[in-house]
Amino acid sequence: MAAPASCRPEGACRSPPDLPAMAPATWRPSLPQPRLANMAAALPPLPAAARWCRPPRPAPGRWRRPPRRACVRREAAGDGRLRAALRSAPGRGGGAMVAALFCGALAALVLLGVRDVLFLYEENRCSMTYMYEYPEYLKIKLPKKIARRYPAYELYLYGEGNYAEENKNLLLTGIPVLFLPGNAGSYKQVRSLGSIALRKAEDVDFKYHFNFFSVNFNEELVALYGGSLQRQTKFVHECIKVILKLYRGREFAPTSVAIVGHSMGGLIARALLTLKNFKPELINLLITQATPHVAPVMPLDKYLTDFYTAVNNHWILKAQDLRNLTTLSVAGGFRDYQVRSGLAFLPRSSQHDSALSVVSSAVPRAWASTDHLSIVWCKELILATIRAFFDLIDENTRQITEDPKKRMSVLNHHFVRHPAKIFEENPEAFTELTGAFMWITVKASKWTYSVYNDSDGKYFTFPLASHRKSYSHVYCENSMLDTSSWIFGCMNNNSSMCLEATDLSWRAELLPTTKVVILKLQDYPSLSHIVIQVPPTVGNKYTLGCEFFKEGSRTVQLPVTHLFSFGLSSSKILLNSTGLLYNVQLQHFNQIYQAFKIYIESHCQSFEERKPSVYRLHIPWSHEDSVTVAKVPSSTEISAKLHIAQPKNDSRVPELNIYSSSDCQYEIIRFHGGALPVYIVSNILLTYGGQLSTLISTGQCSDFSLELVRTAKPYKVEPLISIVVFLQGFNWFREIWESLSLPEVEAAVLSSQDAWFPLVSLILFLFGTGIAYWSGVFFSTSLRLFSSLWLTLMRPTVLQKDKLITPRRLCGVLSLAVLSWTTCGAVAVFIIYLQYLFKVIKLHVNVRAEQNMLTGDSDHSKETSQNSRIHTVKNQSLMDSISEATQSLPNSTTAEAVNSLKIHITILNLLTWIVLLNLPSLIYWLKNLRYNVRLDPDPCRSTAIIIICILEILMNSSALELKSSKLLKIAAKVPLPLSVAMLAFGRMHLYKVPHFVTFSLLLHVLCCIV
Repeated sequence: MAAPASCRPEGACRSPPDLPAMAPATWRPSLPQPRLANMAAALPPLPAAARWCRPPRPAPGRWRRPPRRACVRREAAGDGRLRAALRSAPGRGGGAMVAALFCGALAALVLLGVRDVLFLYEENRCSMTYMYEYPEYLKIKLPKKIARRYPAYELYLYGEGNYAEENKNLLLTGIPVLFLPGNAGSYKQVRSLGSIALRKAEDVDFKYHFNFFSVNFNEELVALYGGSLQRQTKFVHECIKVILKLYRGREFAPTSVAIVGHSMGGLIARALLTLKNFKPELINLLITQATPHVAPVMPLDKYLTDFYTAVNNHWILKAQDLRNLTTLSVAGGFRDYQVRSGLAFLPRSSQHDSALSVVSSAVPRAWASTDHLSIVWCKELILATIRAFFDLIDENTRQITEDPKKRMSVLNHHFVRHPAKIFEENPEAFTELTGAFMWITVKASKWTYSVYNDSDGKYFTFPLASHRKSYSHVYCENSMLDTSSWIFGCMNNNSSMCLEATDLSWRAELLPTTKVVILKLQDYPSLSHIVIQVPPTVGNKYTLGCEFFKEGSRTVQLPVTHLFSFGLSSSKILLNSTGLLYNVQLQHFNQIYQAFKIYIESHCQSFEERKPSVYRLHIPWSHEDSVTVAKVPSSTEISAKLHIAQPKNDSRVPELNIYSSSDCQYEIIRFHGGALPVYIVSNILLTYGGQLSTLISTGQCSDFSLELVRTAKPYKVEPLISIVVFLQGFNWFREIWESLSLPEVEAAVLSSQDAWFPLVSLILFLFGTGIAYWSGVFFSTSLRLFSSLWLTLMRPTVLQKDKLITPRRLCGVLSLAVLSWTTCGAVAVFIIYLQYLFKVIKLHVNVRAEQNMLTGDSDHSKETSQNSRIHTVKNQSLMDSISEATQSLPNSTTAEAVNSLKIHITILNLLTWIVLLNLPSLIYWLKNLRYNVRLDPDPCRSTAIIIICILEILMNSSALELKSSKLLKIAAKVPLPLSVAMLAFGRMHLYKVPHFVTFSLLLHVLCCIV
């Protein structure tokens, strides 16, 4: 076979770009023989029969596809090392496949948890509130000094129809209530409260009414950026003074304001008391809705955490001074995935007798969990709030009562335990039982009575003397949900009639379909009879029932399985009795990480129509009960979770109360079911350190995914943190720790809040590993797509070494630093991140171009090798040496570019999380740009300037500079202690994460310079 026309039979090759003096098409070796011999001796030997001619490289700035045919003669594995470096990818090999499957399983578990939080909750059982007239918001004119100081904030008065027209002249005579919206909240969210309060005032002919004011905070993201919290607090103080001035000179002028705060608005209201010139008597009542009181949901900056610390410390230290302020915190329950209810409970040390925390699912007449937004319009909750407001009015002052005890009594009546009676501050101790009613004595231990169109009233009396020896409790229920008294106790009466009795209806409790009362006979030794009143009814149908029982016969203990049952183990109990009440005690159910599914199946002996059953999960140490109503017979699923862990000094046990139908069987089956950014960044940082270590040991940088599996191990970081937490239990170690001015390990803080257990850190670390792994795969795939698009639209440039610092780059750094200082640090970080991303994509394009060229050579190697065999080649060893010399430069350059690319991808992964953590500041700055160009305070201004300088150097660095650095060993070892410190001090302070990453990258820059 003849040789190709483009190849010379003498074995000569095209001229490499390093030898421009020779013509590319006619170049022949003309070096002196001794020099060639020395070169051949210095070069490593080639494999047998490995001889090839590299196609000419394009001139700088120009690109040309590899030739279809080349004068190449080599073995199939002649360039295996370089091609392996270029084509290495996650998933090759059995170990990589196992790692990918393991990380995929972890990521799947995270997604299942997200699905459970976002989608697998109870349906929305709240009713929407509606306005009967068009809502209007009257803007209150503020003093010029205040308007200039707070140009973005405003104060409004809510009104509807004629009421709004009457209030346009601001001659107000009502009771002032100020609504504070939360994170990104609108001042218009006050309309549900204002509208229902207006309807309630119409019912009482405007004898009392409320004026609802609302603050416009420009929908700022205060839950993510804490720099404006203090500004909002001071503005609210000014608004309170403006509101009270509107009532000056009125007959019943108020001296204080009630505040309703949604989300972060509730925290703003609490922060008012931390102001130096604020008078506590300006607020008499504070109601917060889904407010995270304990800690921020996402502690993304120092201003946010410092604000929380100041507020909570003040309320703890000044608890005795705040007794005149009544505080109610309402949490949304499990539907609120933005603010978990555990954060909405007021700190325990500030839980004095004038503070109350409840979950909306436990609020009487609501019994519904709400999401973070629906809590402001949930009709059932709003009705409870407005009823409480009207019951709080003092008839003498026509304002909210100044008596803290009465305020707490009203809030307990409407939000904790409702007896199905209208609130009375001092109910009468005895009641006369009058009326021409028939008296009927009942001696049975169990009694039921159905009423329908009964024109005659009746009194049913139950003698207690015959039951005290055999029974310990009496339980009665009434399906008539009116507010009249219905159960009484006679004292020392031997006759069958009782003219005067104590009203036991105040001991009752309202449930969704019935009102019930449970009396312990031992607590009422003076009672001789219990009397049930059945008034005449027309058109109404309801049932009553009473039964005496021993507590032990109606209580069943159900142990909770351990954490590692993984839902595979279950317990089953069968309640086969004719009783009306059962209590199932859930033993060892006391931590927030425990979660259960309780399935209750009811089977009845007859098919007659029965009243629904009510299942209540009662948590004795906090007001977070959940109530479920089910038809009979039916199969019901109840989710058992805790918002607050059991206090250490509390031995009470959670109970499942079953208010059942008689003649039914109940079968209960129970299954065990079900700070992340810090753990993700920690995994990436460990991988980054591992890549630097492999660069030292092998001279090659390992792939991100493979190095993550090899390096990111929880036993490298978790044991040290656990040891420190254990040692902090000793006074001598704590004293040494505090003397070094070291912050407290956050695992210990979370443990003190009952929000931590030993395995949670390990689980989060593994979840972080899975997310970091697939984020690396995502980055690699995205870079391939971008580079493919680049190669389609543009020509790549030749790989070349860039200088680390140039005057042009210094100007760019200076410009971004000025931009960061004068506007927002997050803006400058985002710009330098995009610039870095562009550099990485460009490097990836150049590497792929080189890879394509080498792949083209490999595809035609076999054909050209067969063609070259028919030629006689002289000085074979000499030409092999020259061929190796001509290809060594581009091959080594490409290999170093691959190493650099892998390191840059890892750094880009770290930078992405820094940008995400600083994103709230950027959004806040953009939202308020029309008011102020400079973000003040800026949580990332100083950090941004350092990051800009670092990245401007890193984006032009290469792996070759790292290899020759004396500091590389130090830089490779630092990420491990930084990861430990990040997990120890960054779980509750996410804004510290960029500091640890920045320090590691700073060492990288020093390695490039030194």
